[in-house]
Amino acid sequence: MKRLVIFLFIVLISSSACADEKNAVGNINLGNSNNSGNTEDTGNSGSSGNTGDTGAMENSAVKITINGQVFNAVFYNNETAKAFINMMPLTLKMSELNGNEKYYNLPNTLPVNSERVGSIKKGDIMLYGNNCIVIFYESFNTSYSYTKIGYIENTDNLAGALGTGSVNVTFKK
Repeated sequence: MKRLVIFLFIVLISSSACADEKNAVGNINLGNSNNSGNTEDTGNSGSSGNTGDTGAMENSAVKITINGQVFNAVFYNNETAKAFINMMPLTLKMSELNGNEKYYNLPNTLPVNSERVGSIKKGDIMLYGNNCIVIFYESFNTSYSYTKIGYIENTDNLAGALGTGSVNVTFKK
């Protein structure tokens, strides 16, 4: 009985956050890096209550398209966000997890500066581990550690756009 309890505990712990890479389903389309655009500082350090390492970086506006709906995102001024932006444009087939997030395991790693965030806000974009991009579409408390990348500003229909299964998500600078 003791072994069964220990086994169930391990399974429960390992099923949270990003699934491991062997369970990831999806494709990645990496476009050419395109860093042109507005260089005006948004001055927004997080309308959804999020904070970045030093707030929003200059030229950090990102368009995220999900099932034909466009969402505006602001990326934080940190090395992880910069590295992810340099991969854009890209389309990821993101998988469902826990009824509150979509994730994708990138084929390469990104810089990590993880911290126990305490709470997740709907629209948060974070990195789990060193290669798992996560978009959260529900708010909740967590004890897991993530590296903050940014947040989606207009989250009104985010959960509806993401749906219940896997979904293609396009990130463009």
